[in-house]
Amino acid sequence: MSVLPPVRRDRIVAELPQCFRKDASLHTRESFHPKVSNACKQQRTGTVGFKISKVIVVGDLSVGKTCLINRFCKDTFDKNYKATIGVDFEMERFEILGVPFSLQLWDTAGQERFKCIASTYYRGAQAVVISFDLTDVSSLEHTKQWLKDALKENDPSSVLLFLVGSKKDLSSPSQYALMERDAMRVAKEMQAEYWSVSSLTGENVKEFFFRVASLTFEASVLAELEKTNARRIGDVVRITSNDNNLYQSSKKNRPKCCQ
Repeated sequence: MSVLPPVRRDRIVAELPQCFRKDASLHTRESFHPKVSNACKQQRTGTVGFKISKVIVVGDLSVGKTCLINRFCKDTFDKNYKATIGVDFEMERFEILGVPFSLQLWDTAGQERFKCIASTYYRGAQAVVISFDLTDVSSLEHTKQWLKDALKENDPSSVLLFLVGSKKDLSSPSQYALMERDAMRVAKEMQAEYWSVSSLTGENVKEFFFRVASLTFEASVLAELEKTNARRIGDVVRITSNDNNLYQSSKKNRPKCCQ
């Protein structure tokens, strides 16, 4: 039986990471939901710590999807990267409120010829990251189609959405101000949380992925709590027989051969 490696010390989350901007976030709370905090304290998070949550990163070719993931997972930046063919993924392990939590980050191809291949991996995502280039207005315009494609394979009511502008280091202050204004408008229409990052400098990259992991973890615990209803997470279900057992046939209905 394989044993998972220990969680890195820089992947431990003790409190809810804050959003990039209050006016660019749908979740402005400064702490985890009380139900989630209590469940973690009581060690009643069910199977959340054993599951792998899927995050897909979509967007146009060359907007920086691979560089974004590599900066967080490997702390590297390669400007001579090769375009992703189909899909690739990285696994990251966290400890959130004392509970182990794993994210699978799916890096999807932005080239049109690989779009059909990549879209087959969209299904089952807990979070969708729609990426665009802060220096390319057309890549922002295309984010709506990327979102539409991703939601064909997922339930819109149960997936977390993030709109991420990359290459902040290449954008002039005036250009950035205009792009951010438009990006926040698009994010609001999408019901997504907006972030801007630089994979070259690392600006906001760690903070962004910690935010994704924490909100995904919170949603997973809340879903587990809701699923169990009156039964508390971690309790053992005991089935006892009684006179009202619906699976027991009455004697008069049994065939003679069985009496």
